[in-house]
Amino acid sequence: MLSLAPYILEHMFDTDLADQSALIERIAELERIKSAAAAGQARAAAALDATRRATEAANGVPLAQRGRGVASEIALARRDSPARGGRHLGFAKALVHEMPHTLAALECGALSEWRATLIVRESACLEVEDRRTLDAELCAEPDRLNGMGDARVAAAAKAIAYRLDPHAVVERAAKADNERTVTIRPAPDTMTYLTALLPVAQGVSVYAALRREADTRSDGRSRGQVMADALVERVTGRNAAVPVPIAVNLVLSDETLLGGDTAPGDISGYGPIPVAVARAMVSEAVGDRRSRATLRRLYTHPRSGALVAMESRARLFPRGLARFIEMRDQRCRTPYCDAPVRHRDHALSWADAGPTTAANGLGLCERCNYTKESTGWRVTTAIDETHTHNAEFATPTGQAYRSTAPPRAPTITVSELEVQVGVALARHAA
Repeated sequence: MLSLAPYILEHMFDTDLADQSALIERIAELERIKSAAAAGQARAAAALDATRRATEAANGVPLAQRGRGVASEIALARRDSPARGGRHLGFAKALVHEMPHTLAALECGALSEWRATLIVRESACLEVEDRRTLDAELCAEPDRLNGMGDARVAAAAKAIAYRLDPHAVVERAAKADNERTVTIRPAPDTMTYLTALLPVAQGVSVYAALRREADTRSDGRSRGQVMADALVERVTGRNAAVPVPIAVNLVLSDETLLGGDTAPGDISGYGPIPVAVARAMVSEAVGDRRSRATLRRLYTHPRSGALVAMESRARLFPRGLARFIEMRDQRCRTPYCDAPVRHRDHALSWADAGPTTAANGLGLCERCNYTKESTGWRVTTAIDETHTHNAEFATPTGQAYRSTAPPRAPTITVSELEVQVGVALARHAA
């Protein structure tokens, strides 16, 4: 396996590199190597896709199904998520087949991988011939790219695209309106990032309204705190300090809840939270007449903290077993994929005599669940001696990747309790 690490370490303390200018030159050289490696990955990815499609065409695979799963294989090889694997493959095919000058600029180090990605992104709405024109105009002379930052590169590509086909750019902006959405992801210290992707007019108006709210209040809170509280109040219709009637799945050990254990709790869809926050959530939910707390016991292994198996005779996973799998896996079990669990399905498919059990069940995102059903993919599972659930993903190229269900709390000795409490996370995160 080719590795730059020995080369870097060999020269790291070379006396010839002792002066500062030589160290800067080394940093610049390694940056050029990174760009060249990105270009090499793009060529390899495009070649893999073309070879796979040709092979599948020869085997009679329908056109719509050819190349399915290639992006996920690329993602695994790059230790990246399947969603990014799709972007890597699209980027590679655009460079190799339509934008040779951008590829050459990346290969020689005139462009970083991200700046090349910006050019590909801004030209995506153009026809192939116009895209090649943009490619030549912007990147045929790599020296012209010197000194251009991310914003300038993107602006230059956007300006050329608009000049070549203004209607395509306008149509792209109109279609972007359909991509508006709201997402959530964990932040440090039991906080969350709530992100809204909105059309520019709506986004600016929402932000302006929150700023106006902050300008009219001076009660000791910072501007950001007032804006955050105003957002919660306007979305939920209730004061930010009042619990919101939404079910929150909180998992913690009985010793954490009732004893002196310091093992953290876990909120489904968020992740671990400190023991003090978990206890406070439960205590306030139980003591608040407007909230309702229910308990469900989930048995775990005394050493590993792995959730014990459940099973069913049904072809489809019943609700209880599906929820068990989601609580066990927490996130999509495909390596490097952090997407939320959307499908609770068989690892070895039911059609291949895979049983409907927790051992053969996997929590996967929608994309990964469909990908594993593609030709050449095979997923197998096993329970080790500590009752930890393991899955192995075998790809059509013969590579194997291992995934292990995250442990809950290694110190658990009796059981876990699932506590559904109607409290707002923001109240306790503060």
